[in-house]
Amino acid sequence: MPLAFRQSAAPGQNRDGRYHPESGSIYGFDHPNTFQRMKDHEYEAHREHNVYYPFADRDEWELAKFLSDNLNQGQMTRFLKLSWVKARKPPAYKSAPQLLTFMDALPKGPKWRCTTIQTEGYITTHPVHLIWRDALEVTQHIFGNPVFTNDMEFDPYEIYDNGEREFGEWMSTLRAHDIQACFFFFLLKARSNDSDQLPRGATIVPIVLASDKTPVTRQTGGLEMHPTFLTIANIRSDIRMKATVHAWSCVAYMPIPQFVCHPDFASLLQARVWHRCMDIVFQNVKSAAATGTQMVDPVGNLRYSFTPLVAYTADLPKQQLIACVSKNASPHFQEEAKVLLLSGVQLPFWRDWRFSDPALFLAPDILHTLHKFFFDHVVKWCKEAVGADELDTRFRSQHKRIGTRHFGQGITHVVQMTGREHREIQRTIVPTIAGVVDTNFVRAVRALIDFIYQAQSPTFTPSSISTMNASLQEFHHFKGSITLAEARRGASGPIDHFQIPKLELLTSFGRAIPNISAILQYTADRTSHQRSTFTQQIVRILDREDSARQFDLYAFLRSTNSSLNNLIVNEFDEVVDMDPAFAWIARIAPEDLSRFKGPRPVRNHFLKGLLSDDSVAAFHVTVSSDLADKTAVFLTQHYMLPDFSQQLRSLIERVDGVGSRFQNRLLKVWYKFRLQLRSSLRPLLVMPSQQVQAYPPSDTHHLGNCDIVLLRTQGDDIIAQVRMIFGLSMRGAGLPPALAQPFIYVQPFEIVAQPRDDPAVFMYRVKRQFVTGPDGTRVRAGMIFPLVDVTHAIELIPVYDVRANRGITSATCLELYDTFYLNNFSDKEWYHLTHTDSS
Repeated sequence: MPLAFRQSAAPGQNRDGRYHPESGSIYGFDHPNTFQRMKDHEYEAHREHNVYYPFADRDEWELAKFLSDNLNQGQMTRFLKLSWVKARKPPAYKSAPQLLTFMDALPKGPKWRCTTIQTEGYITTHPVHLIWRDALEVTQHIFGNPVFTNDMEFDPYEIYDNGEREFGEWMSTLRAHDIQACFFFFLLKARSNDSDQLPRGATIVPIVLASDKTPVTRQTGGLEMHPTFLTIANIRSDIRMKATVHAWSCVAYMPIPQFVCHPDFASLLQARVWHRCMDIVFQNVKSAAATGTQMVDPVGNLRYSFTPLVAYTADLPKQQLIACVSKNASPHFQEEAKVLLLSGVQLPFWRDWRFSDPALFLAPDILHTLHKFFFDHVVKWCKEAVGADELDTRFRSQHKRIGTRHFGQGITHVVQMTGREHREIQRTIVPTIAGVVDTNFVRAVRALIDFIYQAQSPTFTPSSISTMNASLQEFHHFKGSITLAEARRGASGPIDHFQIPKLELLTSFGRAIPNISAILQYTADRTSHQRSTFTQQIVRILDREDSARQFDLYAFLRSTNSSLNNLIVNEFDEVVDMDPAFAWIARIAPEDLSRFKGPRPVRNHFLKGLLSDDSVAAFHVTVSSDLADKTAVFLTQHYMLPDFSQQLRSLIERVDGVGSRFQNRLLKVWYKFRLQLRSSLRPLLVMPSQQVQAYPPSDTHHLGNCDIVLLRTQGDDIIAQVRMIFGLSMRGAGLPPALAQPFIYVQPFEIVAQPRDDPAVFMYRVKRQFVTGPDGTRVRAGMIFPLVDVTHAIELIPVYDVRANRGITSATCLELYDTFYLNNFSDKEWYHLTHTDSS
């Protein structure tokens, strides 16, 4: 069942859904899935007795896989000839060629091919070779992979949240229903004499493609080849977005031929070769889109499947290549095409791919259109308006939080950054530039960051799409402040217009979402992790890599007598963000999980950790504390918290009365705790935990290294800095339940301005709370709360005003400034909560 159906309605709202009534029928049972088809192999008789054949056992296989994955052939042979290897039980393979012969004997998936492309009438500097796999075979391989059994959708459906249509997974889109209806219309037209017998039960297998523009040249003699990847939108988007789960498969390495001709013609000839290669790779997929084909799903059900191209992720130049539209300049012979804004490619690969329209399947690209646009333009505007030194000073001085990137050297000196670094700058850019530039300038930048965050939501409704579009309109309304500041500049000086292609593409986001669903799932940032490397025998190497990865899990499942079907009968109420293959292994043999290579699983603290009263947050502290058996007086001095002893005494009196025997109980202290929440965007998804620090004063942090949290107590929200995490020692008489839990000592902030008070930054402004101490001096207020009162880990950015204090560092930022912005953009989950509350 899709997660969208298992999600409960928000309090006071309605949520309902329905499937398409005539889709996804099953035409047979107990057919072999992808893993079960691996038994159909010439060495199956041997594997009945030794599942790791031709290797002697699991240990010999693991050594072979390690050597194959990490060493070249010369290094493998030298390793196998070591005396250390020979002195032990030597493996059956004695050299690299023997080892690779063993690897070639493994069951294989879709086969790699090499086809020479003829360029009649034109000369190339090298022969043009297309290295490819049949895309239909790859599609069937993915569609039947039992790793994805519990994360697949087969039917279009509609979800209505409080009366509004919700778009999340591709099966929830308008396009999914249009295509499903189109099947009926097409087949009905073919059988128009029998209109009462409409064919039913077709299953859509939506094809998603992506191209990586980075050329693969290693050991290819300098020849450029661009990989093309395929996945299917039946797999839940958050699963297929993970680079490590191999939901994406490479189907081709597209050649970039070098023609011996006038440069004006070369780009057109390359474009025609590219479309011709795509025709070869996707010929059978296009046939399946037109007439359907039989496919076996992960549990062995036979389905009548159609394969429309529903999304293609690529940067702008590649999108222009796909759509066959011209770039800024064209050769003379293309003049007629240029009049129509065409490139001159007469046979685009999608021309005969049924249900496939580039106006619909070209997905907006978050990596290039948002993140790289932000770095190439918005960051430069801010650098010009704020000044490089001032901007770097502000970034350097911000508090370091675990799990986020801190720019200790600033940002203006960096020429090239990763997509993650782009996102990290977006997190803090708005409050960072506030105070030194015109408020309308800040508002224009903030509106763009709003748009970027809103565009990355995993679900949309017509209202949220309208809100996203409104953010873009707000930017356009205030963008004149950027030109007034002369912040948009070129080589010849200030530029007084915003004719930026990527900026213009932002208008397409709102139109695309109802047809392709949430854009986040199509970002090219994911496919950049999928690149393979070449060797001289590229096809054989690619076969070995794919076979070894799949055989590893297949052989393990057979060796443990586990089913090759990964079906979970009882669906869980919550889902942990975890590799599905790891989840499968953890369920059947958790003790063997460490033997498999992959990302560290997300630990679910909701199962064994401390829970908040409403069970929306889980907490974890280590069994062994960082300090133990300390007195309150010692901790008061060690942490430089003059009122801690008094606050602790008051806490114990409230729980156990005046004169409590626990007043002198020794204390234990932790320097950090972990906070885990369920996603506010996807309520069934358990998020990775966040670490919250509360370190005492030290040589590097003279006033301590302490993070900021949001607490809720007695219905009130409190913003506070965690100065200490402690608990009463369990040794001695049993503690009352209210005292037998971790506590935090915090120093609170008060809200001094609402977001609406500052429409440019649109954030809460907070200030430290002070009280009059026993000696009449002004000191920070302090309070003690149960740890489980914490609801969120949050971020404060100083209000720098016109000029940042050069004497303040990241270690003293939270201590020496008094007024801060509560950063809405600290992460997408927090942004969603604050944006909903403030709107």
